[in-house]
Amino acid sequence: MAILDDIMADQMNSELTAKGWRPIFKAPVSAKIVIIGQAPGIRVQNTGIMWNDASGDRLRQWLGVSHDEFYNSGNFGVIPMDFYYPGKGKSGDIPPRKGVAEKWHPQLLEQMPNIELIILVGAYAQKYYLNLPSRFKITDVVKNYKAYLPLYFPIVHPSPRNNIWLAKNTWFEENVIPDLQQKVFNVLESR
Repeated sequence: MAILDDIMADQMNSELTAKGWRPIFKAPVSAKIVIIGQAPGIRVQNTGIMWNDASGDRLRQWLGVSHDEFYNSGNFGVIPMDFYYPGKGKSGDIPPRKGVAEKWHPQLLEQMPNIELIILVGAYAQKYYLNLPSRFKITDVVKNYKAYLPLYFPIVHPSPRNNIWLAKNTWFEENVIPDLQQKVFNVLESR
């Protein structure tokens, strides 16, 4: 894939490429659903398999799809806001680097002409794709997810770090997740 080589050769990625790291993304031409999240965690970076962690297990549960369907059906694309693990900060991973999405996402999305749904996982993806101001609150965006349909479906990050948020906002798993699963089902069943 030429774009993989281009990303690896990009000067902004030279240190990461020198480490032997490969950019983490998946853009099959057959994809109907694209998941745009933050950036790979260290486990994902080391294995080269996106959403290959506890967050991924919860994400697939929320989507209502099996491990095999997520990875092998060709229906799912994955484009993080940064293709590489950004490093560890004081309270979690460092934010994705600026400029990655602007430079590479349009090219990757163009390679997937059958996209019917883009799931925006977390604040970085939502702020960028929904053109939200810096003062936006992710809880409000996710509560009002229907305002961004039919193309975009914003959700919180499925990380175990969000267990407290999920416990305080039970409406998310009670109301939003069933709608997400129905939307995913409808897209996957469409011809």
